Amino acid sequence: MQYQSHKIAQNFYTASVLLFLVQVVVGLIAALQFIWPDFFILNFNTIRTLHINALVVWLLMGMMGATYYVVTEESESELWSVPLAQLQFWATVIAVTAVVAGYIVMGLNPQTNTEIFGTRALNEGREYIEAPRWADVLIVISVLLFLFNCLMTVFKTKKFTAVQGVLLGGLTFLALMYLPGMFYTNNMVKDQFWWWWVVHLWVEGSWEMIAAALLAFMLHKLLGADVKVLAKWMYIETGLVLFTGILGLGHHYYWIGTPEYWLWVGGVFSSLEPIPLLLMVWDAFRTTREVRGVVPNRIGLYLTVAHAIFNFVGAGLWGVIHTLPQVNKWTHGTQITTAHGHLAFYGAYVLLIIAMIYVTLPSIKGVKEFNQSRGFQSFWWMTVSMIFIVIAITGAGMVQTYLERLLGLDYVTVKASYNLWFWIFRALFGVGFLVGVLILVKDILGFGQKPAA
Repeated sequence: MQYQSHKIAQNFYTASVLLFLVQVVVGLIAALQFIWPDFFILNFNTIRTLHINALVVWLLMGMMGATYYVVTEESESELWSVPLAQLQFWATVIAVTAVVAGYIVMGLNPQTNTEIFGTRALNEGREYIEAPRWADVLIVISVLLFLFNCLMTVFKTKKFTAVQGVLLGGLTFLALMYLPGMFYTNNMVKDQFWWWWVVHLWVEGSWEMIAAALLAFMLHKLLGADVKVLAKWMYIETGLVLFTGILGLGHHYYWIGTPEYWLWVGGVFSSLEPIPLLLMVWDAFRTTREVRGVVPNRIGLYLTVAHAIFNFVGAGLWGVIHTLPQVNKWTHGTQITTAHGHLAFYGAYVLLIIAMIYVTLPSIKGVKEFNQSRGFQSFWWMTVSMIFIVIAITGAGMVQTYLERLLGLDYVTVKASYNLWFWIFRALFGVGFLVGVLILVKDILGFGQKPAA
């Protein structure tokens, strides 16, 4: 291990993959509850909250681990304060554990979610950002400590790189965009207006900036690609992501009571959002083709290129097919939205974090060669399963749109009678995805212990 700071990155990686396992387990429970509503002691609403919040938190922790690695590697120095990073890691783990425990307690006994100082103690009830106010404050403190430590490291060493700039810029944007979720208004339209700043501008703004920076870092690390060329394309991709992503926010405003001009703004710029993602794919393949010889870390390269491809397909194509207002007025809130969410998160961020883990762990563990078979097994189990999960959910969404929105059948009838086989297939392939995650967790926890094949 070159730097002690890399141990912090490894801790974040370990916590993130374990939370990933939790997210997939509860997701499988949710899939089974579509078939048997009374399956499991916690109801669907609680399981769904755990599933979505675990996804967001484990990806965030993975990004923090990746950032700690990249900042020290690019600065060629230890973090400004390793003890502060350790404190931030354990504070984050404790806060996340407390929030999850609160969700479970509330799920078992809803009356425990009492009001304290004008806010709910265990769950604020705002979809995707259900964390109680005390947890919001702790999350903000954790992110501020994290950013402070990283920025002080850069200032200390005075080694500023393009990757560091975009990465830390994305993380700063992420911290700022969390703030609109910490207040609400009594007017639901206004509340939803600000709420989307968190939900949309995280995943289609700040997180895409982070993805562009990490993609450039991995292409240089794996292939030795020219830093200046990578930086040029990273700036172009980041600029386009922000341009289309920020204005593409309008596609969430179609039907919540905002002015009519959002139909045009959201429609036009949502259709442009796949362009920077397509550039990322082209950039990855262009860089890969320029390399001569064998790349030792094949699993890292597979995951990196797969991230670029599935980011474009899931976030780009699967998003744009139903975000134009003429289509979205029928599909809004159906399982087509769910299909887009699953494939987009898997391609854009799940594969990104897993790729970063496999690219950086050899250096952290001090191994030049490692057995890559489990990594490939995990990748194929998860990827094939996710493809079929998305196909099943997309099919369910098409049936749901036609029968509910066009023929006027009620939701429960469609769910129970017409979409049953889609739910069965989703659960079956969910088991396959869980197998892939279990292989991944086993491989990451025992990384470098198995001889290279």
